[in-house]
Amino acid sequence: MLTESLVLGEAMHFNGGDIIFQLIMFIILLALIKKFAFGPLMGIMKERESHIAGEIEAAENSRAEAKKALEEQRELIKQSRTEAAQLIENARKQGDAQREEIISAARAESERIKESAKIEIEHQKEQAIAALREQVASLSVMIASKVIERELSEADQQKLINEYINGAGDQL
Repeated sequence: MLTESLVLGEAMHFNGGDIIFQLIMFIILLALIKKFAFGPLMGIMKERESHIAGEIEAAENSRAEAKKALEEQRELIKQSRTEAAQLIENARKQGDAQREEIISAARAESERIKESAKIEIEHQKEQAIAALREQVASLSVMIASKVIERELSEADQQKLINEYINGAGDQL
């Protein structure tokens, strides 16, 4: 027990030099760790922090640019739709104008054909009248020659004229 008490006594004995030595060694160890471990580690952490901040800023810029591009695309689509509606409206108006032009041209052509037909009818009528006059003249000459060939009474002459007129009417 005595040995035990010596061991315990030594263990319980306060050694200030060892504590100061260990404290100095701990401070030196902290200084070395700070210089060789924490310094580079903090540099890496700051570098990583600035890299992440740069990535976040780039992502925000990309998001803002994407939003701007989306708005521009929407505006372009809106303009395209407006232009398409205008083109359709212009095409419809042009189609209506062409339809009216075609109808007008057809009416004018119809009037021209009608006038041409009237002129042709008038011309044929004049030819028919001229032919009728020619026939009447030749019948008149024929009647006159027959009247001259025979002397007739006034009643016979009237009868002869009526016969030739009726005969001329049948030939027409």
